[in-house]
Amino acid sequence: MPDPAAIPFPLRRGRVHEAFGPGAAGFAAVACAQAQGALIWVRESWQPAALHPVGLSPFFDPARLLVAQAKDQTDALAVAEEALKDGVVALVVIEISRPLDLREGRRLQLAARAGGATGLCLIPEGMGSNAAETRWHCAPILDPQTADLSTPMRWELKKNKSGTVGAWHVRWSAETHRLDVVPPSSKRPGSAGMSD
Repeated sequence: MPDPAAIPFPLRRGRVHEAFGPGAAGFAAVACAQAQGALIWVRESWQPAALHPVGLSPFFDPARLLVAQAKDQTDALAVAEEALKDGVVALVVIEISRPLDLREGRRLQLAARAGGATGLCLIPEGMGSNAAETRWHCAPILDPQTADLSTPMRWELKKNKSGTVGAWHVRWSAETHRLDVVPPSSKRPGSAGMSD
């Protein structure tokens, strides 16, 4: 297990990152909680699951979040690019339904750099862009003793243009608004915390 202090989180500003896996939405919620300022979550309107900002209140104040519904991925990318470039929002989360080509990924990176904002693409497995700064696989660690927001998660950094890769077991505390790095077995004491 890597050194808890070495986890590259919060995400690097002015860059676009990717997350995938069954815990990717939870990863995005923690990224939103740790971002300072306004947030926008861009998704395609045809998606069957709905995003309810009030459901994210254990992570952050849902009044900070604007949800943008786009007709298709082309429109979603345009909205995300403009939001990143404008620099008014701290974090832009975009749900991706098809692979980004290098041009699309590069445009998002240039927009994030220009606006100083952070981008996070939630991608289906195997649909990462070569332009991404980091790519994370996120999954809950099923523990029958915990069935709430304190469920531990395993975040594995699969790609990192600025450093090493690794995996961490983390747990979000809704009470303290902290992300704690925990031992692989949740039964062992001790953690190294990261606050927002």
